[in-house]
Amino acid sequence: MPTIHVERVIAAPLEQVFDWLADPAAIGTAPLVLKAGWAKGSSGPAVGAVRAVTGAGMWFREEITAYDRPNSYSYLIIGSFPPFHHDGGTLTFTRRGEGTHVDWLTTYTHPALSGGKAMEAVSSRLLPWNFRAILANCAKALEH
Repeated sequence: MPTIHVERVIAAPLEQVFDWLADPAAIGTAPLVLKAGWAKGSSGPAVGAVRAVTGAGMWFREEITAYDRPNSYSYLIIGSFPPFHHDGGTLTFTRRGEGTHVDWLTTYTHPALSGGKAMEAVSSRLLPWNFRAILANCAKALEH
């Protein structure tokens, strides 16, 4: 079961970093993502809101399962192609001097019908790269 753990300190206020990363537009800055937004019926970041993401050869819907602005939020992929079993992900935000430390942790598996261990070998390399790109884009957008 792959676990992805990425961290970054972003030289921007905690609330700004949290809000930027909680918005689905942040996911849209990942290299493999073509489109990201709130799913129909979801008006914004809150428990139960669903983000809809379309990317190169994949799509997924993730529901926000915990929302404690500006400290943390958690999400769970509730539908995807290819099929994906997600144990959930959490972003935790901590003040670090004048900036914000972001800790992003998620665990998942690919079932055998969608490539199993072979797909995990690929995704365990691509997903951290995309997560780091999102954090880098956050820093680029907010750091002055």
